[in-house]
Amino acid sequence: MKSLKEQMAIIRSGTVEILPEGDLDRKLKKAIDTNTPLRVKQGFDPTAPDIHLGHTVGLRKLKQFQDLGHQIVLIVGDFTGMVGDPSGRSATRPQLTMDEVRRNAETYQKQFFKVLDRDKTEVRSNGEWFAKMTFAELIALASNMTVARILERDDFEKRFRNNEPISVHEMFYPLMQAYDSVAIKADVEIGGTDQKFNLLTGRQIQESYGIPAQSVLTLPILPGTDGVLRMSKSTGNYIGVDEAPDEMFGKTMSVPDDLIVPYFELVADVTLERLEAIRKALTDGQTNPRDIKLELAEIIVGMYHGKDAGSSARANFIRQFSKREVPEEMETCVIKTSEPEMRLAEVIVSAACAGSLGEAKRKIEQGGVRIDDERQSDPQAQVSTVASFVLKVGKRHYRKVVFEK
Repeated sequence: MKSLKEQMAIIRSGTVEILPEGDLDRKLKKAIDTNTPLRVKQGFDPTAPDIHLGHTVGLRKLKQFQDLGHQIVLIVGDFTGMVGDPSGRSATRPQLTMDEVRRNAETYQKQFFKVLDRDKTEVRSNGEWFAKMTFAELIALASNMTVARILERDDFEKRFRNNEPISVHEMFYPLMQAYDSVAIKADVEIGGTDQKFNLLTGRQIQESYGIPAQSVLTLPILPGTDGVLRMSKSTGNYIGVDEAPDEMFGKTMSVPDDLIVPYFELVADVTLERLEAIRKALTDGQTNPRDIKLELAEIIVGMYHGKDAGSSARANFIRQFSKREVPEEMETCVIKTSEPEMRLAEVIVSAACAGSLGEAKRKIEQGGVRIDDERQSDPQAQVSTVASFVLKVGKRHYRKVVFEK
């Protein structure tokens, strides 16, 4: 294992809080002295089928612990997923069925190991213990928390004050997450800043069961590509870890300049020395942030698709957007029609570049549609179906359109 100083330098990078003060230092020193890995936990509720870069903030912190020689324990929350984490929510989450949660969990586990070492990761499902828990055991667990303490949470307190409903099952969530720490005897638990209440509850519940309280690490919430809201599939401002290389590259390039350093720090593989060099370069008044962002996008694509894919996506981006060249490879869309002409808006929908005719017309009116690099502006325009052409919609969507009689 590395020295205590070296480990803490790596762990503190990108961390908001480590609680309580000095607790993790003591645990790490003992782990180093006895050559005994710490058990470091994070839970994930599979409430959607895919993960995005926002999820990888925690996974990458776990990977740092893993590389330092500690034991990572991933909790797949099949039971907590059915409840839904109320953290930061202004209303009760829709409840998922066990089948929905388990289907999502399958894709989650495949994507976890784009970041973590599968052979060195312990994966547990909290259904292992909650499915066996008796009602008497549930009462015993609930007796460790008061309603007043639960209502101290900002989200619950606001909902209570605004006379918005709070379901009883939501109040069980922090207790369930805390009991996960009891079940796997966690030494450390990590989570976003919105998880602080749940993480500290874990310490309280562990002590109630006679288990040493875990150290708590909180991590920043990653803003999405809009630079305002947290990254989320529901708001559309996400970069998925399974997205195509060019799509992932283009989305990363759309991130606001003031998020370049946070993205490097939280979701990109760079050394602490390179991170510091990037900070300085962005404040020297001579470096174009776009050049640093190209490096960021190439690294991120390379992490999930391989280095060759990263460099290829970079070349494609420069060719398309700097030199206004058509990409060498693009999807071909075959449209069957017997008519000599077809509405451009219908072509755009058929090419999967818009979800409806109304959206397609708006894209045309906004100047975001080109045929063979010629801008289109008439939302009622007709196009000939005699010859094929290259359709460009927005900044990144290219299609070769071929008509079949």
